[in-house]
Amino acid sequence: MKTRLTMIAALFGATLLSTGGAMAAGATVAFLMPDQASTRYEEHDFPGFQKAMKELCADCQVIYQNANGDVNLQQQQFNSVIAQGAKVVVLDPVDSAAAAGLVEIAHSQDVKIIAYDRPIPAKPADYYVSFDNKGIGQAIAQSLVDHLKAGGVAEGAGVLQINGSPTDAAAGLIRDGIDAALDASAYKTLAEFDTPEWAPPKAQEWAAGQITRFGADIKGIVAANDGTAGGAIAALKAAGVSPLPPVTGNDATIAALQLILAGDQYNTISKPSEVVAEAAAKVAVALVNGQTPEAKTTLYDTPAELFVPAVVTKENIKAEIFDKGIQTYDQVCTGEYAAACEAAGISK
Repeated sequence: MKTRLTMIAALFGATLLSTGGAMAAGATVAFLMPDQASTRYEEHDFPGFQKAMKELCADCQVIYQNANGDVNLQQQQFNSVIAQGAKVVVLDPVDSAAAAGLVEIAHSQDVKIIAYDRPIPAKPADYYVSFDNKGIGQAIAQSLVDHLKAGGVAEGAGVLQINGSPTDAAAGLIRDGIDAALDASAYKTLAEFDTPEWAPPKAQEWAAGQITRFGADIKGIVAANDGTAGGAIAALKAAGVSPLPPVTGNDATIAALQLILAGDQYNTISKPSEVVAEAAAKVAVALVNGQTPEAKTTLYDTPAELFVPAVVTKENIKAEIFDKGIQTYDQVCTGEYAAACEAAGISK
């Protein structure tokens, strides 16, 4: 039986250069993630990367650090892993602009940088692996637009737009995609917010103010990820809004999947992070072997591979999440959500 990681990788066609790891044996590779506001890094990205590295280069040493949203801490962690002999650093930056300086430091010491999830626009890295962030923004917003139209919401109705962190270049790409879909639609953006550090409480606080300001004129909310979506939904519930307007998301966290099943969140994006983590591991091993990984595309003058994710709603959650083994009944269908799972045809 194939492992879950192998099945997902086959599904998405993750076909980077395969390496045997002979020269890489004993090499140190660092995996530096940006924050703990999203649970994905601890639950999916690092475990996926670590698993792939063990398969590709069993003797390689992997160092994992999480900056917890602190750019200065990430700088310290970066310096530390370089001092520990890391030859490749997989970097998901807290601040994409500040990360340009880290790339310069690395290259001055013959250390390779793989930009992960969030690009580094100002200074080309050695490779970039991610999902297509602009495509994600466009997809979640277009899904909402189509839903509003199908539901008979009048042209000219308003939506709120909750973007990600202003220091995250990936958030900027998601925002650009959202803008493209909303600008081409018949609906208008009532107000827009860049969420510092992607923090759900900050998204909730802002959304609460907009609910007071616009009330029933809010016909939908485009939130850039599941954390900000959860903040918006909490604000709506606290204000006694019923029924809730549709709210988008991104990342397919367990909490978001539960909200979708319960009817509180409209959509999310299925992004099994293990796919990108495995791709990063393949690139890392290739780089320590002195090889040049195959570029599928280029972004910000950096060779890249961008994976195309799927939009998930209540209608296709069984097929996209459970049938593909991305999450299981036992992980999602707990307590009060068991009945919603059963209603959606999801069972043990």
